[in-house]
Amino acid sequence: MLTTEVKDLKNIVEQIKQEINKTKYEIFKNANMNLLKLYYNIGKTINENSSWGNKFIDELAIELKLTFPNIKGFSVRNLKNMKKYYIECSKSEKVQTSSAQIPWSHNMLILDKIEDNIQRVWYMEQTLINGWSYDVLAFQIKSKLYERQVLGDKPNNFYETLPKHQSDLAKDMMKDPFILNLTGLKQNYIETDLEQAMVEKIKTVLLELGNGFCFVGNQYK
Repeated sequence: MLTTEVKDLKNIVEQIKQEINKTKYEIFKNANMNLLKLYYNIGKTINENSSWGNKFIDELAIELKLTFPNIKGFSVRNLKNMKKYYIECSKSEKVQTSSAQIPWSHNMLILDKIEDNIQRVWYMEQTLINGWSYDVLAFQIKSKLYERQVLGDKPNNFYETLPKHQSDLAKDMMKDPFILNLTGLKQNYIETDLEQAMVEKIKTVLLELGNGFCFVGNQYK
């Protein structure tokens, strides 16, 4: 049997762990929105200079690589994707708004595989609601989920999902190479330095609780 104090401690720690996950997700969600805004603006500039043809993109890719050698998001291929992203979003404000909620790779998958804007928005919204990873989204598109669920008017359990910050989508977003490269963060930073800082806060909480609680140790040295 667990004592009341041990149960209380476990509940407190669990709440803090949930807050850590929620905060991590919010940080990367905001970073993702800013990344997409940047890509939209770059795509707009590329489109406005389309008269230069591929030469403009090629030279832009070289200049950006020289200026930002540690960022992989400015390849010729991705710059062309930015142009496509701008063009498609400029046709539909709803597409642009919905796209800002999901990772870049998810967006390009939807824009590449689906032409109808209504379906695009639907897949973007369902990706967010259900926390679909890239692979799950690809499967849902390939299996024509929209046609089966919406056009077929079949019941679904879309809203019986985990909180967003615990979903596969959140994990994808926090490991997104475009975000990590742009911010200069590394995966080991996310898994060690950030959590180490949170552990220090846990220690402070336990000290404030007074007698009956103790902090044994953690994995970081």
